[in-house]
Amino acid sequence: MKSLIGATALSICAGAAFAEPGTYLQVTMTISDENRAAAAAVYQEYREPFLSTIEGAEQKSLLVRSEDVQVLHGFDTVENASAYLESALFTEDIVTRLGPLFEADPDIRIYTAN
Repeated sequence: MKSLIGATALSICAGAAFAEPGTYLQVTMTISDENRAAAAAVYQEYREPFLSTIEGAEQKSLLVRSEDVQVLHGFDTVENASAYLESALFTEDIVTRLGPLFEADPDIRIYTAN
């Protein structure tokens, strides 16, 4: 129970420190346990270029679950999230590096937040 309270407090503090994006791009990938460290390294390498060079990019988070790995991207608009999927950073750099690690095609979804 104590850890749940700590996690909730951390969530509240984090929410207060950052504005909520208007759009989320969720990329869910099936990656084996032995390849997850390599996938995390790709995330770390491209996180800052994503935030500093992609129009409308506001945040990026790596979510690791037992069944998959997700990268949640925050954008200002749906149009900028869609444009990112066509960008050289995504198609030439990130997909080229992550592609060999996929056990299945990734599930890519765009959501709007109200």
